[in-house]
Amino acid sequence: MRVAVDTGGTFTDCVVLEGSEIKILKVFSTPDNSARGILEGVRRLAGESAPGEPVDIIHGTTVGTNSLLERRGARVALVTTAGFEDLIEIGRQSRPRLYDLNVRREPPLVPRPYRWGVRERVTAAGKILARPSSGELKRLVRALQRSGAESAAVCFLFSFRNPHNERLVARALRQSGLPVSVSHEILPEFREYERLSTVVINAYLAPRLGSYLANLARQAEASTLPSASASILATNPTAQREKVRARHRSAGRIYVMQSNGGITTAERAAREPVRTILSGPAGGVVAAARLAESLGIRRVISFDMGGTSTDVCLLDGPPRTTRETTLADLPVAVPVLDVHSVGAGGGSLARVDAGGALRAGPESAGAVPGPICYGRGGTRPTVTDAHLLLGRLDPDHFLGGAFRLDLPRVEDCFAQFLHGLPRNLRASGPKSPLELARGIVSVSNATMERALRVISVERGHDPRDFTLICFGGAGGLHAADLARSLGLAGVIVPRHPGAFSALGILLSDIVKDVSQSVLLTVPESGEAGGRSAASSPKFQSFLEQLRRRFDSIERRARIDLRREIFDTQRLRIERGLAVRYVGQAYELSVPFTHDFCGRFHLEHDKTYGHSQPGRPIEIVSLRVRLALPTPQPPRRPATFSRPRNSSLAVNTEKPVWFESRFRPTRLYDRERLTPGARFTGPAIVFEYSSTTVVPPDFTCSVDEHLNLGLAQHAH
Repeated sequence: MRVAVDTGGTFTDCVVLEGSEIKILKVFSTPDNSARGILEGVRRLAGESAPGEPVDIIHGTTVGTNSLLERRGARVALVTTAGFEDLIEIGRQSRPRLYDLNVRREPPLVPRPYRWGVRERVTAAGKILARPSSGELKRLVRALQRSGAESAAVCFLFSFRNPHNERLVARALRQSGLPVSVSHEILPEFREYERLSTVVINAYLAPRLGSYLANLARQAEASTLPSASASILATNPTAQREKVRARHRSAGRIYVMQSNGGITTAERAAREPVRTILSGPAGGVVAAARLAESLGIRRVISFDMGGTSTDVCLLDGPPRTTRETTLADLPVAVPVLDVHSVGAGGGSLARVDAGGALRAGPESAGAVPGPICYGRGGTRPTVTDAHLLLGRLDPDHFLGGAFRLDLPRVEDCFAQFLHGLPRNLRASGPKSPLELARGIVSVSNATMERALRVISVERGHDPRDFTLICFGGAGGLHAADLARSLGLAGVIVPRHPGAFSALGILLSDIVKDVSQSVLLTVPESGEAGGRSAASSPKFQSFLEQLRRRFDSIERRARIDLRREIFDTQRLRIERGLAVRYVGQAYELSVPFTHDFCGRFHLEHDKTYGHSQPGRPIEIVSLRVRLALPTPQPPRRPATFSRPRNSSLAVNTEKPVWFESRFRPTRLYDRERLTPGARFTGPAIVFEYSSTTVVPPDFTCSVDEHLNLGLAQHAH
């Protein structure tokens, strides 16, 4: 049995598939011990669906992200080539705020006393000029042990060409019992600063994520849940492999969602946590891409609004990854889905700034105390509270009626918030609780609209060509307003939107991304757009050389997957190239085919508006993705014997704020809406995991798969 778990700032979402049916459960997150909330949800779902069966837990986690943002990682010792100890602090020449004369950079993750230089040198061609001596290695190990370092990062200048010296140092450090992250294992690519930053982040996160996953495994084993044992996360996985192999048939395992849109084992996630920094948002993108493909829609924007943040991603075909991500102003060069996040969620806290302007977020109420209306001790207004005050959330229908929202407490706290404003801000700030609620929603919409413009308008895309797939517990409350502001083609609200990211995690394949920098000039690439160059013996010989290199990379990756007890016979393999014109600083990704040069010229023209087919081309890196498909549910249209009459789903009617006044608004029970149903706003559609607002100028329809489609009336 496979249960997907997405731990958010407010709720932990659990999803299981039974045939083609999806079962979901939302429980409050438990920040003091996340494993408690996770196992509560998994135990309840597993007990209802298949009591006693082994359970695989597929987990989307924010532990890595939060540890980096909050600077709560391990004490890292950095070992690098002598003379380059300060590279992590020097960084790049680029300045994010060019005209800020008082800019203050965050301190590096590794302070100066924890950086060690080793006398070693490898040339850019991979030739070893100097090796670290055994005496130097012994002194290094003693120094690191005395330093109190909890983790070590090893990154030498040209180790991506020849990792021999890195292996010597890593072997010596690992024998001392210290967790070690090594650059040629994490990211064997050029650009020394990005590689160094990535491996340092990995070392910074490894102890905490490893401890978190080990704790989750221990608690799962200690409970009645037959999931993976803590031994899976032993420091020496090789010694435990046979034990794990023997258990695997009778007990479940723990998997972790990666930032690249695939899942991996818990032990690999513990060794390479840098690959999980966007673990949660990646699940939603995967689910949105699969939904768009099944509906035959190519251009969509995924919009995931949870309790703490909103994550948006533009999809023009399959999800695309990027290696130019920054988190907490630090570059991360491993592949991640191209997701843009902002601090706007249902739990975003309202405040009035020094100039009297209303703000919402990025600070969040989280799960504890949470929004005021949850009755868990919250006193500061949030976006969720504002929607309740405006009538868009109904106190009696939250979480299927299992949890009643406290409206009177919200009204009291909003009034107290206004009364507590400084006298000089009362004149310019909101005057009543209702005005405050309207302002909070408007400010939150503005923040999310800016995020949508960043991934569309600012990248040369017309939002009117795209459909918004909205999900997350709060997504349906804002989707129509954002579609109107940006002129989007329409809105799709999938089934179970509040647990859609968890569903994406459940549907994700097991994925391993590997790469290798090569820096090879393509022969005769100046004419590669023509037939003569592509068919020349020199070019064909070059293609064969690339194939041999790809074969070598794939062999090593297959061995790694077999060590993790995966059947590699069903692997789906994608080969790609990072290509640029000779002399350029950055490259574009294209599939590895016999006509990759022509594809590169087309991609360059599409991206930058021009290309130069007569200019020499350089291959920077070889990139391989190995994917092992996971079970997928059959997708069948819903069948109902009831007539297609939306009025049967009307639960009640109540006043809801729209367009400067309260309007009589119908409340629809989504579980009773049948395929073909259609109605106009104003309306509210409630369900267990979310609420969807249909404004007066929108129409809502239900398709054959029970997705809601929102479209604005033609003027």
